[in-house]
Amino acid sequence: MSKSEREKLARGDWYSCIDAELEGLRNQARNAVHQHNSMPPNQRGPIGSLLRDLIGNVGPDVWIEAPFHCAYGFNMDLAANAYLNAGCVFLDTTQISIGPRTMLGPGVHIYCPEHHRDVEKRQAGLEIAKRVEIGADVWIGGRAIVLGGIRIGDGAIIGAGAVVTRDVAANTTVVGNPAKPL
Repeated sequence: MSKSEREKLARGDWYSCIDAELEGLRNQARNAVHQHNSMPPNQRGPIGSLLRDLIGNVGPDVWIEAPFHCAYGFNMDLAANAYLNAGCVFLDTTQISIGPRTMLGPGVHIYCPEHHRDVEKRQAGLEIAKRVEIGADVWIGGRAIVLGGIRIGDGAIIGAGAVVTRDVAANTTVVGNPAKPL
C-alpha cells in the first residue's frame, strides 16, 4: 500500500515536499502568518487568530511578535509564557516544542527539514523531518539557528548568532558556529 507524502512525513520517513496536499497545508499556514504579520498589534494581540487556531498547542501568555513565519504551524507546541521576538522562522515539518518561559531573540530560525544529499533526490524534493525540543527557561539570542534533531535542555543559553548542530545540556551556555560550550 502506497503512503501519501504527508503520511511519510508524519512517520519520519523520506518524503517529497513537492506534493499538492503539503502545498495546500503550507498555503493555509501562509494565510495565517499573513494575517498575524499584517494586523495592527492592538488588534492582533499576542497571536493572530488564524495563527493561534493553526498552532498545535499554545499555552497561556504566549507572545509571537511580527513578522513571523512557519511552514505548517500545526507542528508547533508553545508552552506557557514562551516569547518569540520579531523575525523568527520555524520550518516546522515536524514537531517543534518550546518550553515554558523560553525566550527567542529576534530572527531566530529553527530548521526541521533536511534535504537529501543526493542531487537527483534533492531535485525531486526529497527531505526528512527531524524534531526540535527546547526546554523550559531557555534563552536563545538573536539570529541563532537551531538545526533539526536538536534538544536544548532547561535553562540553557544560546548566544546570538550561534548555529546549534548538537544537543545542548541543561544550564549550559553555547556560542559560535558550530555552537560550543563557553
